[in-house]
Amino acid sequence: MSFNIIASLFLFTFSGVLAAQKRDSVPVHDSIPSHDLGEVVITANRYGSFQMNTPEAIRVIDSKSIQQLQLRTSPEALQTTPGVFVQKTNHGGGSPFLRGLTGNQTLLLIDGIRLSNSTFRYGPNQYFNTIDIFSVDKMEVMRGSGSVQYGSDAIGGTIQVFSKELNTSDRSRWGGSLLTRFATQGMEESLHAGVNFSNKKAAFRAGLTGRNFGDIVGGDTTGRQSPTGYMEHDYDLKGKILLSATSSLTLAYNSVHQSDVPVYHKIALENYAVNKMDPQKRELAYIRLNQKLNEGILKSAQFTASYQHSLETRESHKNGSDVLRLENDKVRTLSFSAEAFTSDKNNWSANSGIEIYNDLVKSDRIDNNLSSDLSITSRGLYPDGAKMTSIAVFTLHSYSLKDWNFTAGARFNTFIAKVEDETLGKTTLTPSALVGNLGVLRKLNTTSGLFVSLNTGFRAPNIDDLGTLGIVDFRYEKPDFNLKPEHSFQYQLGYKYNNGKLRGELYVYRNELRNLIVRKKVEGESIEGYQVYTKENAEHSYIQGIEASLDYELNRSWLFSGSVTYTYGQNVTNNEPVRRIPPVFGRLAAEYSHKNWWINTEWQAAGKQDRLAAGDKSDNRIPVGGTPGWNIFNVSTGYSLHYVKINVSLLNLLNEDYRFHGSGVNGYGRSAFVTLLFNI
Repeated sequence: MSFNIIASLFLFTFSGVLAAQKRDSVPVHDSIPSHDLGEVVITANRYGSFQMNTPEAIRVIDSKSIQQLQLRTSPEALQTTPGVFVQKTNHGGGSPFLRGLTGNQTLLLIDGIRLSNSTFRYGPNQYFNTIDIFSVDKMEVMRGSGSVQYGSDAIGGTIQVFSKELNTSDRSRWGGSLLTRFATQGMEESLHAGVNFSNKKAAFRAGLTGRNFGDIVGGDTTGRQSPTGYMEHDYDLKGKILLSATSSLTLAYNSVHQSDVPVYHKIALENYAVNKMDPQKRELAYIRLNQKLNEGILKSAQFTASYQHSLETRESHKNGSDVLRLENDKVRTLSFSAEAFTSDKNNWSANSGIEIYNDLVKSDRIDNNLSSDLSITSRGLYPDGAKMTSIAVFTLHSYSLKDWNFTAGARFNTFIAKVEDETLGKTTLTPSALVGNLGVLRKLNTTSGLFVSLNTGFRAPNIDDLGTLGIVDFRYEKPDFNLKPEHSFQYQLGYKYNNGKLRGELYVYRNELRNLIVRKKVEGESIEGYQVYTKENAEHSYIQGIEASLDYELNRSWLFSGSVTYTYGQNVTNNEPVRRIPPVFGRLAAEYSHKNWWINTEWQAAGKQDRLAAGDKSDNRIPVGGTPGWNIFNVSTGYSLHYVKINVSLLNLLNEDYRFHGSGVNGYGRSAFVTLLFNI
């Protein structure tokens, strides 16, 4: 039976389950609701709100799931999430697709601060992998929304990572943990150590991570994909101080350093002897003041200032060439935000504020001649000294009336982009955007709700759009200074059900995309053997789809879950499919737990994707005729004994060859991963 047929059966079954939930047949719960039913999410409104009462498609991945399933990196942690498809150009990357979009059309956040900066490029990128998975407390994935809440780039949706939460305690307490993980065939050796302290006035946490990833060993006939492995070391610090009974100060710093990160398909398919990032670094520091006010409708305020710095050094050397090229891109980001939470304590609440971000880009290129030992420094991928500033005001409102919940919001965002160098000249652009959203949720009973939401989004042209000059992937790019913001209008119908035992979600959506900034081939022009492309606002597309998930807790021991996602994209302008649209994909899992032991069996699958755009057909990461469908089976188990936990995962039991559509590497073959965790 093909995966498409199984997916159709899943959707049919899901619809039948929902139709069977008649209002009169659902018992009224007079006890405390379960954790899932009362799950609080932050991303939808920038403050805590119940997931069931939120007219958005939003999913939470917690640290327990990440730990038990031994999810290797932040991108790979999203592979179990309904509606999220994770492409991997290289083993040191991972680019999540939300509703058919990725890269600079999907917004990434850390603790409410933008990870996405002005050099994020169109299409898959590796930057979400610069978040240490061992420092993560939870992730929230909001599909189809985010521009009103957080600004540019959230056309496909928003992914927010939350670092480990800190809590004070009645008395002084010290704690610590030591985690070690290894995989068969040398695919992973990881070590993470953490220490924490708390008392009545303060809490503190520090973490240190070292990781050595070997080459991926694929399934069946793939074998070892070399070079794909890389090294990584990270550390994170976070502290919280209670200044008074009504105010607290949070300070945080995290750093990720990856070295010798190869781009495998460049070496395997494009005649490179060396093509890697060495190093790839990111660091973030922020300070945040939370102040309770309780002055009339003004309940609290929050102020955040942050510093972020990223460095990407790309090293490339083609076979038969004497030139070893080093490209260095540095981005320094400063930000400040101030927001106020207001409420009438009954039906209405709101969050309003301002945000300012400023990027400074430094870029250069050094060509080292290996024969003559001469070095030539020249313009990098971006104009050196390019700047981009974002200034925004926003307001988000929520109103409850008996069985109805209403949400609405608006944001005005203006930008100042300055690009100046000897190749391109001096240019200043000042694009702006006004966006809004509206959602209406009707509670059908105590455990279910039906909603409709309308979201407008935008993506402002960034430094990558305006200043890129050079080889990117399999093309040579030239800039265009007449670009305007991309715009989206997404409307969706959603149903949520949760009675503590059974949890179900069903979403149907359509996203209209206009003024899309796309690469256009310059006919008859090539540089260094690469076809020349430039960018322009030239296309209108739409993406639509269905997302469904079910989780059923049979009893304290058994938990069953499943999800399926179907995405369809059409480029109206060119009368062809939208690029890189994921195939139909899904997951089924069953978990059994008893006292200190648990076991999880999982089936992941994707259909064949042969509905390709012209750009897909010319992409050497996609096989001729499309990416084949696949099925993989995994088993994970774990046991806890006092202060020690052991987890064992057996991946791809049938050793199948498989690849996520658009990826540059194949997935893991039959392999085992083992984690030992010691808590003090």
